Amino acid sequence: MHRTRASARLRIVLGHLETPASGALAAHPASGTVPPSPRSQRFQYTLDNDVLTLEQRKFYEDNGFLVIKNLVSDADIQCFRHEFERICREEVKPPGMSLMRDVNMAKSEYTVSEKVISKIQDFQEDEELFRYCTLPQILKYVECFTGPNIMAIHTMLINKPPDTGKKTSRHPLHQDLHYFPIRPSNCIVAAWTAMEHIDRNNGGLVVLPGTHKSSLKPHDYPQWEGGVNIMFHGIQDYEWDSPRVHLIMEKGDTVFFHPLLIHGSGRNKTQGFRKAISCHYASASCHYIDVKGTSQEGIEKEMIQVANKLGVTGDDWNMKDIWKFRARLVKGERINL
Repeated sequence: MHRTRASARLRIVLGHLETPASGALAAHPASGTVPPSPRSQRFQYTLDNDVLTLEQRKFYEDNGFLVIKNLVSDADIQCFRHEFERICREEVKPPGMSLMRDVNMAKSEYTVSEKVISKIQDFQEDEELFRYCTLPQILKYVECFTGPNIMAIHTMLINKPPDTGKKTSRHPLHQDLHYFPIRPSNCIVAAWTAMEHIDRNNGGLVVLPGTHKSSLKPHDYPQWEGGVNIMFHGIQDYEWDSPRVHLIMEKGDTVFFHPLLIHGSGRNKTQGFRKAISCHYASASCHYIDVKGTSQEGIEKEMIQVANKLGVTGDDWNMKDIWKFRARLVKGERINL
């Protein structure tokens, strides 16, 4: 019975992805001058709004993600790509930003360059890249999940390198909430924009539809022979035969997804670098939690170690302090975060 229901859901998901997101780009923006509409009894994961069609809203409720086609312009993406290249050449050095290398490149003789940096994290102090987080067409959709008072809480530009054969370019299946000491989870959403054509061949996103309805699961480093990149934690307990959808995205397409949705990405089997830019948002009315004694305690220690190396932490900082340092108001009023 479980397998029959799962198969039926997968057919619905695939049918949705094969059809255009009709009306998505012509929708009217939600107002940022009024309090967020309550979540109706029919809808648990979206707020009442005049942006999402009923079909789109039901799809997100059922599956935990929604792809909006052609949301970010080629011109904007080219600007973000150019800024990434400037950062790689060390022409600009925004404070607090992490430049990450694939584990197989960590001890490379190559100097810092686009071919070495696999990810930029925490670019909130880079004016050009952070502009992505404030794009009106992005925030229009974000508001459907967070309400009008919106904080940008985490930023990334991913430059997935060609896999060396050790499969280290993979990202294990995980839930983003594992990294966030912020609740409630239903008021958090990710926006993830393809900066070029992305599919399974170059390591596109894979999602497990409907898994946002589950709880946060224990995470740890997977036991991979070729090595695992720093903080690439994966879920230790999930059903391996769960239906999966490999997203195919064109430049400018943006997927919005829930922080409990199980997702990951495969290895990049091409010779090119696969780029995407992303921001996680939360309602400014969300609150921080103490992760001591929870499954998130391990990642808290690791985050503090990384932050210490960057010189951005105080003597008694915890995970909450790190996220406060990262968070930026992008719309409305700052309340709790």
